Amino acid sequence: MGKLAKKTILVVDDEPQIRKFLRISLGAHHHTVIEAATGGEAVALASQEAPDLIILDLSLPDLDGHEALSRLRECCRAAIIVLTVRTGEADKIEALDRGADDYVTKPFGIGELMTRIEIALQHRAAAGRAPSHEFRTAGLVVDLDSHRVTRDNHDIPLTPREFETLRLLVCHAGKVLTHQQILREIWGPAHINETQYLRVHIGKLRKKLEPEPARPRFIITEPAVGYRFKPADEA
Repeated sequence: MGKLAKKTILVVDDEPQIRKFLRISLGAHHHTVIEAATGGEAVALASQEAPDLIILDLSLPDLDGHEALSRLRECCRAAIIVLTVRTGEADKIEALDRGADDYVTKPFGIGELMTRIEIALQHRAAAGRAPSHEFRTAGLVVDLDSHRVTRDNHDIPLTPREFETLRLLVCHAGKVLTHQQILREIWGPAHINETQYLRVHIGKLRKKLEPEPARPRFIITEPAVGYRFKPADEA
């Protein structure tokens, strides 16, 4: 994965030692780091400084972390990575539903975090550009205008709903989409609890797209949370 240019990163954590560690680590990768110890301070800084990415702890002294996440998403377009000791699936699903780009639990490795940062920044940069009409990765080509999908130059016939599911995933490549987000977008709000049907649907899509459906290369399962499309250049 290619290295990104220097970015401004807002670190939101009430533990000074975590902020110091991230300041040093991110600074070594030539990023500019600004810091906040509370949710209120984070929202103010995000509005004033317009950071490229926010690393957010969910355990804050003044605001519930999910509320802080919602306020940050309202006030800026930055990529947001939640970095927290909370490992529960409910917390992860809620954070992703509220607009987080990724979710990393403590303790964490700085190498993994830097990879997640690069993916989140690339996703946000792509979202800010004019939409591409064609998505290519590892021999797979998705033409968003003609609704044509090929792998290694062979046509892959998809149903309209299969194509819309694939379109949603590739347009958010690298980002975890929860079961509820996919069901809401493709089937509508009345169907957000039909996760078993979604699993069957994804299974059928994998059989058409994946060279080895039992070992998916493109559509990756995030257990109990959802799915993400894995770009070829993701480490």
